[in-house]
Amino acid sequence: MSVKFVGNVSQRFVDVLKSGDAVFVVVIGTTDTSLIPGITIAGASPELTHYTPAADVEFLIDGKCYVIPTPPVTPDGKPTPALISRACILLTKIPTIVVNSGCRVLPNIPYIDLRGMPGRDIRTGNALDIEVCRRIFHNAINVGKFLGSNFDIVILGESIPAGTTTAMAIMVALGFNAWGRVSSASPNNPIELKCRVVREAIRRAGVEVFEDPLQAVSAVGDPVHIALAGLTIGIVDSGCRVLLAGGTQMCAVVSILRKLDFNLDPEFLEIATTRWLVYDRQSDMIGLLSEIWNNYALLISEFSLSESKYPGLKAYDEGFVKEGVGMGGMLVTTLLRGFSKSEILSKVEEEYEKIFKSVPSE
Repeated sequence: MSVKFVGNVSQRFVDVLKSGDAVFVVVIGTTDTSLIPGITIAGASPELTHYTPAADVEFLIDGKCYVIPTPPVTPDGKPTPALISRACILLTKIPTIVVNSGCRVLPNIPYIDLRGMPGRDIRTGNALDIEVCRRIFHNAINVGKFLGSNFDIVILGESIPAGTTTAMAIMVALGFNAWGRVSSASPNNPIELKCRVVREAIRRAGVEVFEDPLQAVSAVGDPVHIALAGLTIGIVDSGCRVLLAGGTQMCAVVSILRKLDFNLDPEFLEIATTRWLVYDRQSDMIGLLSEIWNNYALLISEFSLSESKYPGLKAYDEGFVKEGVGMGGMLVTTLLRGFSKSEILSKVEEEYEKIFKSVPSE
């Protein structure tokens, strides 16, 4: 089976995902937490992580980047998950919209701006001013209502380097046991470093468990997760369905929604991710979901790159990258819409070859 269903997956939801009028929305943002050495490999260096979200969506939409010369890669050259999401977009013809929640570097393509700000280093001060956090949330709800009024289903993805660290901090600050359970783009998850950063952030905030989720995000979060929560509320309130396309970061989004007493109904809200993330022994997405949302619904793409002729792509099956830029959700959607694994692999390799043709020779 190409897509595995776990939990309380609704057949009606799956039917809409298969054939309904869909839109893919990628929320981008940055956090200065990504500048901590060793915290993330979502960029060739800590400084370049601020360029990654903008470059991701530029490549996703146009097949090339403007803010940096080539698409984002890990330090040793593994390609961005935007490559796979782009291949799925080209196959399914699903329209794509970019939403900026707060980036240090802005993309040179059209986007919806939530009037947010980049997140600060959560160890040294509040991630966002509370007024900024509330503005992102409010504006996201309004954008969500617009999207929900025009589509049958919205696929929500994200791009924010160090997002798993801030996701852990958000969940811990809301009273959930997320310690050491978030994923990483690296096969060697720097979980001790992430836990140390989160402990410093919680200690600095001076509150172990926040009653108000917006206060928690303001203290130890980032602009992306609160934007995703606001979008979800607006979309579902409009009678539309939401597929949260991502890994353990989407657990943080669900934790915000739960603390806001939002109705977590699998008829209207489900999560999709990759086999690479779910089967990763260094994280615990299903365990996290089980704690936060007892009625959770999870769709898992069984797509693999192990048969690729390119080592850079095979690396995904060796524990690199795993998720990001809505990759899992777009793979699930593409498979459910009737495209075979071989068709997807062929399109991924075709786009991969274009990257190297566009790289200037030395």
